[in-house]
Amino acid sequence: MTSGVRRAVAVGGGTGLPTVLRCLLDLGMETSAVVTMADDGGSSGLLRRELGILPPGDARNCLVALAEPGSLLGRVLQYRFPHGDGLAGHALGNLFLAALTDIMGGFPQAVAAAEGLLGARGHVYPSTLEDVVLHAMDKRGRPVSGQANIARSSAPVARVCAEPEDPAAYPPASESLSRADVVIVGPGSLFTSLIPNFLVRGIAEALRGSEARRVYLCNVANQRGETSAMDAADHVDALLGHGLRDAIDVVIVHDSEKYRLPDEVDPVRADARVLSRIADLGMEVVSADLVDEAHPTRHSQEKLLSALRGVA
Repeated sequence: MTSGVRRAVAVGGGTGLPTVLRCLLDLGMETSAVVTMADDGGSSGLLRRELGILPPGDARNCLVALAEPGSLLGRVLQYRFPHGDGLAGHALGNLFLAALTDIMGGFPQAVAAAEGLLGARGHVYPSTLEDVVLHAMDKRGRPVSGQANIARSSAPVARVCAEPEDPAAYPPASESLSRADVVIVGPGSLFTSLIPNFLVRGIAEALRGSEARRVYLCNVANQRGETSAMDAADHVDALLGHGLRDAIDVVIVHDSEKYRLPDEVDPVRADARVLSRIADLGMEVVSADLVDEAHPTRHSQEKLLSALRGVA
């Protein structure tokens, strides 16, 4: 463990991870993110296919979260072109990172340069530098290939794997986990944003061997298809089945009794029986109202900050 300022690492991808990063910064921690490189949809997927670069979207979101509050450059990098031949749908920050990759000679060098330009208060590390394709088997026994396709699966996902199998970790990513005092896994799409990081050789191993307080932050809501009807214990079981056995100390869940999600939202259930199943696995369980009432599929930053303060 470290002395002085504590080190925190958030692992995942998608739109939930930036909220965690902002919370960790508010807690005064030295903060880093380890992000998935499996994204192949939208702007990131297009740039990945056309330019042969690693997908920049998750790194971009985390870089902006680590920028100084109110950063104009951060706002500009999140701008998404609404129209224009060849531009529509692209986030400017993705193009920015694509350009920096060419200028600096590599994706991690581009991210490091962006950190400097943004005055980032932490670091962002890709979990791997290999060109990873995600594959899945759904619970009906049907194969699905590609991160974007898996996210849109018509049936819940049973397992995922990477091609190439066992891609190597980017060393600073695994090293950040080994040095951390606190590691937060999630929130994020379970099979397409979180688990892909742990299919990378060296990432799960580093987390299992870390002396950090290792926290899984469970989603508030399920994604239709990918995790339909899964409860919080099912989410934990999926992580354990993909390399995280003996790698989680605390599970934080949304208490739907304190704030009931709208009927059109598929909640990640966490009633007393579900919490007992998690506790039986030897993990501490924290249940609290965590939902952002304006966006009831997401975590409230203010509520999440309070929950993390209690466990981190």
